[in-house]
Amino acid sequence: MPISASDDIDVLEKAKRLLAPDYVPSEDEEYMNERQQTYFRMLLLEWKRSIHSAAGQTLQSLQDGPIREADLTDRASSETDWGIELRTRDRQRKLVAKIDSALRRIDSGDYGYCEVTGDPIGLRRLIARPVATMTVEAQEAHERREKISRDD
Repeated sequence: MPISASDDIDVLEKAKRLLAPDYVPSEDEEYMNERQQTYFRMLLLEWKRSIHSAAGQTLQSLQDGPIREADLTDRASSETDWGIELRTRDRQRKLVAKIDSALRRIDSGDYGYCEVTGDPIGLRRLIARPVATMTVEAQEAHERREKISRDD
């Protein structure tokens, strides 16, 4: 029942195949042209839809009733599974906010450009992580600064 990070990747891969089996954004095209923006918009919307669908299934399972295993070990195991499921849903709730933000950036024309440097993020990175807001270099610098401030 618990959802893993690999399930998010699987959902994203299925959405890519479903939306445009014959189209993958290419470096040969003009960066963030209308076709690419449409591709990423549809990808983000499908990803969001699948997250909402999974959340509805979790909600339905919670409404079906409490955990009723007679054995204490089984009950503890079930409660642990539910805890993992609920943490996953919380992580996905935050992901939906990032997806909404990416959709707003598409609407404003800022999608695909680094929020720090203004440089193109790159198609390979966006295909791998459609909610990316920074280039790899800017993200690495951000993570180094974050690590240094945590170590202090």
